[in-house]
Amino acid sequence: ALTADLTREEHRTKAMAMIGITIGITFSISMVLSPLLDSVIGVPGLFALTGVLSLLAIAVVKFMIPDPAITRFHSDTEATFKKFSEVLKNKELLRLDFGIFSLHAILMSVFIQVPFVLQRNGLPLAHHWYVYLPVMLAAFALMVPPIIIAEKKAKMKQVFMGAVALAMMAQALLLFAQNSLWGVAGALLVFFTAFNVLEATLPSMISKIAPLAAKGTAMGVYSSVQFLGAFFGAAAGGALMQYVGGDAVFIFAIVLLLLWLIVTSGMRPPAAVRTRMYHLGEINEAQGAQLQQQLAQLQGVREAMVVAAEGMACLKVEMQGFDEAAAEQWVTQIAGRSA
Repeated sequence: ALTADLTREEHRTKAMAMIGITIGITFSISMVLSPLLDSVIGVPGLFALTGVLSLLAIAVVKFMIPDPAITRFHSDTEATFKKFSEVLKNKELLRLDFGIFSLHAILMSVFIQVPFVLQRNGLPLAHHWYVYLPVMLAAFALMVPPIIIAEKKAKMKQVFMGAVALAMMAQALLLFAQNSLWGVAGALLVFFTAFNVLEATLPSMISKIAPLAAKGTAMGVYSSVQFLGAFFGAAAGGALMQYVGGDAVFIFAIVLLLLWLIVTSGMRPPAAVRTRMYHLGEINEAQGAQLQQQLAQLQGVREAMVVAAEGMACLKVEMQGFDEAAAEQWVTQIAGRSA
């Protein structure tokens, strides 16, 4: 919400993407640094460091990030209670919610067991970054071609299902090749390549499928389910490891991925669309309704939403064939009348 208040509509998608990229990079850095830090400050020190970083984050928000001149509701980024039922009844969105739940449940459960597997293969905890660093770097590079194919070639469903199958194969490798350090490293490379592809494509698919007026709510549900999955995976992984055994964690991941693959198989391929946003300035409801009607009739426009109160027009348009010049002409015309 703060990001939305501090950015113009045309830059908001880039800003949100940068936040997502930063989170991904931070996760990768933490994977590499945590074993090193554990050898120096131990687990209590890691929790203390988390607290210190949280205090620094508060200071950054307080003293470095400006207060927005105007605080308003943004339907494209914020949840609204009125749209929850619409989002929760959308089968395609629920498939994606199950996906992000499963992905983070698997991540948390598997990495309860992986450090012990690496130690059994003779790699001390302080040296686990020897595996994590090259795996993370290679996985980031390998994720790029599938994402380009998914977006540019409109092969989103095929790439998505392929990544789920690849993640399942990685769990099978961890289960059957866990006595080989090279086997474990290879399995982690396969897993994180699939993980990165899924982590990048899931929000994109939410954006393509969710109705414009419910996009913020859809993303809110998605994010909530993501963290619920992390909690569930950590709890399930710990319980399985303690009461059943380490192999049960990988079997749990395989079963969950198989369920995800079954759920995904019935998914309709998302349309090859993108979102365009326009700043309108101050307009009244009548002007907003007129503009929405005109924009919805343009070539290549799948859905149009104009929110007069936010001074914003949002279009879901086809990747090819969208008449952007006509859209900008109508936006300029309406904005000019309100000036």
